[in-house]
Amino acid sequence: MMLRGKVAVITGASRGIGAAIAFRLARDGAAVVVAANEPSVEAVAEAIRAAGGQASSIVADVTNSADVAAIFDLAEAQFGRVDISVQNAGVITIARIEDLPESDWDKIMAVNTKGVFLCCQAAIAHFRRHGEGGRLINTASGQARQGFVFTPHYAASKFGVIGVTQSLAKEVAKEGITVNAFCPGIIETDMWAYNDQAWGKLLGNYAPGELMAEWVENIPMGRAGKGDDVAGLVAFLAGPDAAYITGQTINVDGGLIMS
Repeated sequence: MMLRGKVAVITGASRGIGAAIAFRLARDGAAVVVAANEPSVEAVAEAIRAAGGQASSIVADVTNSADVAAIFDLAEAQFGRVDISVQNAGVITIARIEDLPESDWDKIMAVNTKGVFLCCQAAIAHFRRHGEGGRLINTASGQARQGFVFTPHYAASKFGVIGVTQSLAKEVAKEGITVNAFCPGIIETDMWAYNDQAWGKLLGNYAPGELMAEWVENIPMGRAGKGDDVAGLVAFLAGPDAAYITGQTINVDGGLIMS
């Protein structure tokens, strides 16, 4: 229970990677506040409580500063402090450049990059209130390492996450606040089910699942990742053994991208 007594906020936690992170941090002893833009996030909190953990939930939009403030205020009200904040909310759309709407660019950048900034900003203010440091952990992507066709907006948003991570890491390091990011590869989530179909249609009219299977063949470990694979890294970065690690971005992709 290496996180006993700690309080963690996780955004984008209604399913997929975010839910897996919430369950793992709760299992390691943290009280968690799970946030998402859909009411189903409460089911994640209920499941954590049913397993004996401490959890509260909130429906919030990470692109709205008032909503972000409400997430962290809830954590303080329910559990008395904030020690860990995982900025995981993210969205993607896939389209040829001539078909990519300006509104998609704005939405992807707002959720994936501005949302990370707003949550980090709020979390730092709460960390400083207690003066005991803290852990910021940001979700980037394999596309923060190298862009891919039909997603220039998504790649830009995730490269931006690394920039935010490195800049903040330098700014708050002497306060005992670490700031790190991770780059998931192909993970078995709803987002990747969408990716498989959308990219598959544009890259050659693949049947559902065919493109994903083709890509998985290129992973040295020979399988797609699971939410728990990512959650294990996040638990490490949130824990005491990562106290001297900051400004880093770590791939979680079975060796797909080695950089």
